Amino acid sequence: MSTETVTIDKLGAEGDGIAYTEAGPVYVPFTVPGDRVAIARVKNRGTVMSVAEASPDRRDAPCRHFGPDGVNGACGGCSLQHMADEPYRAWKRQLVVDALKARGLTPDVGPLVAAHPGERRRVVFAARRTEKALLLGFNQAESHHIVDLAECPVAVPAIAGRLDVLRRIGRALSPNADPFKLTVTETMSGLDIAADGVKKPDERQRRAAIEAVLAERGIARVSLNGEILVEPARPVLDFGGASVAPPPGGFTQATRQAEEVMAAIVLDAIGKAKRVADLFAGSGTFALRLARKARVHAVEGDAAAIAALDQAARTTQGLKPVTVERRDLFRRPLMASELKVFDAIVFDPPRAGAEAQVKEIPKSGVKTIVAVSCNPLTLARDLSILTAAGYRIASVTPIDQFLWTPHVEAVAVLVKG
Repeated sequence: MSTETVTIDKLGAEGDGIAYTEAGPVYVPFTVPGDRVAIARVKNRGTVMSVAEASPDRRDAPCRHFGPDGVNGACGGCSLQHMADEPYRAWKRQLVVDALKARGLTPDVGPLVAAHPGERRRVVFAARRTEKALLLGFNQAESHHIVDLAECPVAVPAIAGRLDVLRRIGRALSPNADPFKLTVTETMSGLDIAADGVKKPDERQRRAAIEAVLAERGIARVSLNGEILVEPARPVLDFGGASVAPPPGGFTQATRQAEEVMAAIVLDAIGKAKRVADLFAGSGTFALRLARKARVHAVEGDAAAIAALDQAARTTQGLKPVTVERRDLFRRPLMASELKVFDAIVFDPPRAGAEAQVKEIPKSGVKTIVAVSCNPLTLARDLSILTAAGYRIASVTPIDQFLWTPHVEAVAVLVKG
């Protein structure tokens, strides 16, 4: 290990500051371009010892858990609280621009749809039972150490204001000191709590856990490893007027605000399309909204998610016909012959993207495509396949819903010709 003073030249894709030195680039977390910092260096990684000269883009972190002066970043939930809003948002938008450019794509990229404190409705906590309490928080960066939270400025008040309630429930669920995940989602009927990685409790522990849940108000459901333990109220999410009961621990967009923006772009893009395919449909974030305007065929690999979508479609008035299909689109994408009956296609895959599926789309002749992505790199790859086959990128909108992290979403609209 050596100590030296470096100037941060730029921010990397993972949010680390990069200092270009004679020995090569050095990556320094919790810095911003323009910082001059004293670091302890091991190979090409640096740890900030002190800030010799702060960049004008640096600010005090708004959360006590981020670390003194935003230097050491104790809590691993956020990595960029120390960066001022305007440069932070410009950097996030640039992540999308750079990913597209690396694939030779230079479409107009709109301004970032910003995230704000108190919007995150779905939070995945790390938890571990101790002798007297429950550690509940996030793992410190590059560590298994759980930083126990007293506050969380990114989470909705219904979650951030009930950390002690979550501790009591989490401790009742956990029979030992093994770490586990606690996924908490705000729903219209209360908090949906899913514990994963917990040893199956015996009957006595099970009854005690149920009693602990029932003693608290505002809890809709608690599940253990995907199995419902107790459900005082049916957890419900609103997807464009359709009430959806997501499966335990099921995926939802992290903020309602970002979901609404994405949905508005999708609905505007399909225009007057009469038949739409929604691929990687989840529990119906887009499909149920699309069904207000068009017939929808929703395809999803997760059985519980597609069942929730189907149930909501069957019980919601005013929708055009919705058909559902459980199918692994990575292994068995819809073929061109199956896609050609649609006027528009929407796809929202996991981080791996939709490469196999995207290769079939150009052969179908479908004129309008909307690509929703949580990974600019795989989005750029998928769009390059489509543009090489004759599609034009009409718009790209970057969206932030994971505030103060390197994660950025994007919605791209493509048209044939």
